[in-house]
Amino acid sequence: MDQSGLFRLGIFAAILAVMALWEAVAPYRPKEAVRRPLRWLTNFGLLLLSAALARFTIGAAMIAAAIWAQSNGLGVNNLVGLPGVLAGLVTIVVLDCAVYWQHRLTHIVPIFWRFHRVHHCDTEFDVSTAVRFHPFEIVVSALYKSFFVLLIGADPWAVVIYESMLSGFALFNHGNVHLPKSLDRSLRLLIVTPDMHRVHHSSVMRETNSNYGNILSIWDRLFVSYIDHTKVNDHDMQIGLKEFRDKDSQSLLGVLWMPFGRR
Repeated sequence: MDQSGLFRLGIFAAILAVMALWEAVAPYRPKEAVRRPLRWLTNFGLLLLSAALARFTIGAAMIAAAIWAQSNGLGVNNLVGLPGVLAGLVTIVVLDCAVYWQHRLTHIVPIFWRFHRVHHCDTEFDVSTAVRFHPFEIVVSALYKSFFVLLIGADPWAVVIYESMLSGFALFNHGNVHLPKSLDRSLRLLIVTPDMHRVHHSSVMRETNSNYGNILSIWDRLFVSYIDHTKVNDHDMQIGLKEFRDKDSQSLLGVLWMPFGRR
């Protein structure tokens, strides 16, 4: 593993450990309902399979795209000649907007939704939900983001920083934790918080189809997809899609097959 890979892995592992400890000490929703062995086996099993598939197919596609763009003077940053820090900020903001639209499209385009349902069929909401994605969706996501890396002409280390932020915020936003209301209100003016993202995992489809943001919360407000809170108190609301609550649908094999099934 190269230096950038070790950096990302270190950030991911550190935030995962912090969030898991926070959930253990102060869980928002009942701990006994959330920490089911089957869920964790499924969710972290998907993470390992996705990592293995990515390694033997696309590898570090985004980093490779950034290096190629930089070597050939491609992309907006390279053509305009933006200073390093400003170019890095542009990369982070543009990629975050692109990922917002990627996420939103997975809810709109039927074939994408079939794969993204794997994430939304989780019947609870905790840090492990952050890694519950079908391996094929991970591969397509990397290719999609690589296109924008080329378009921006992103610096390789700006890509590493953004990807580290994206995975870190995903772990934070899916945490079974609760911030004081005043702090949450202040933070969600700029960034996505667990309470804001929990709305997105409601069983009510109107709420599921909202709050698509990953890092910055401004995209949901700008593109009119923001919902402030769930109709039912989010401490008691039902999490996950209603049609995939049976045991078979929650197994590792079940979620891997889900995009190809009849439902």
